[in-house]
Amino acid sequence: MEEDWKEFRVSDDCKNDNEELRRRLVAEGYLFFKKLQNPDKLLALRRDMTRSFYDAGWLVAGTNPVDGIADPSRQCTEGDQEYSAVYHRMYRLESFHQLPHEPELTTMAERIMGRPVMALPGKKARLWFPQFTEHTTPTHQDFVHYQGTFDALTCWSPVGDCPIELGPLAVLPGSHKTNKVLDHHFSLGAGGLVIREDEIVREYPEMNVPWHTTNFEVGDTLFFPALTVHKAMPNRTEDRLRISLDNRYEGEGDEISQHMLEPHLADLTPLSWEEVYADWKSDDLKYYWKKAKHRAVPRDMRYIAKGFSEALDLARQRDQRGILALRRVVLSNPASQDAKAARAVLDEIGAATVSAPELL
Repeated sequence: MEEDWKEFRVSDDCKNDNEELRRRLVAEGYLFFKKLQNPDKLLALRRDMTRSFYDAGWLVAGTNPVDGIADPSRQCTEGDQEYSAVYHRMYRLESFHQLPHEPELTTMAERIMGRPVMALPGKKARLWFPQFTEHTTPTHQDFVHYQGTFDALTCWSPVGDCPIELGPLAVLPGSHKTNKVLDHHFSLGAGGLVIREDEIVREYPEMNVPWHTTNFEVGDTLFFPALTVHKAMPNRTEDRLRISLDNRYEGEGDEISQHMLEPHLADLTPLSWEEVYADWKSDDLKYYWKKAKHRAVPRDMRYIAKGFSEALDLARQRDQRGILALRRVVLSNPASQDAKAARAVLDEIGAATVSAPELL
């Protein structure tokens, strides 16, 4: 199915037509724009981000950091301690937090939603090592991760050009029309949850259609609501790190899940906003959400709990995917109840825990 894809429909022709924007979103479940964002701003952010990766040893010594030439021996992903350590260094960049507030993004989000919006503070970057395909972001809906409301918008954009071989995002057109959260299962990919594509087609035969994606250029931007089914294409390049932004906009006054008011991955490796802000030159965006209208609600842990339960079952069957997932839990958050349950299963099957590098 990876090869069976079609080009996104480009919506540049209706950038200023609010009614048509909403009509297309209702019809197709996404809106794609060419060069909506200023490429120079994104490339400046790329320089900041890749410099932090280079200094942390993720990129090959002696190469230009902006090229993103990855050291394959440093492969890691969300859930690994070494990933969080480098990610949180990058997460302190003021430029990283500024970009989602640029007028070209907030104005477009407001046109699509038809009312004032707020960029959620729990901003995300996706950093993907080459030839790490088993851990590619799987088929899913964003609601299980972000929560809040079905109307919330995800905004995805690469930080630099992102051709198909580098692993851009792909969307299943019309999939939001289910108007419900589909059944998600355990996965090794980012987020840890996957919708099985055969289950989608079996329940919704009309969705047996090609996925939509493109060879993204820097500045290209994709918006879609919380129920649109999507996934990342695998990064099949020999040595390039895929770098992208995953930001979220909700209507003023809507419910926001409490975890989206915290730094990303702070639940795995502690990181406070004060630490994030330590070297910022401006106070303008510090705690900006506290001045906005919103309703914070507790995170619904059912989706994560189901995925973890399936990982436990797989490990009991000595499936290496489940064993790997449980070892990651033990290493990343050893004092948690999940880690206690993971250790019990690993002991039960005689799969002793290992150090982080051995996981990969």
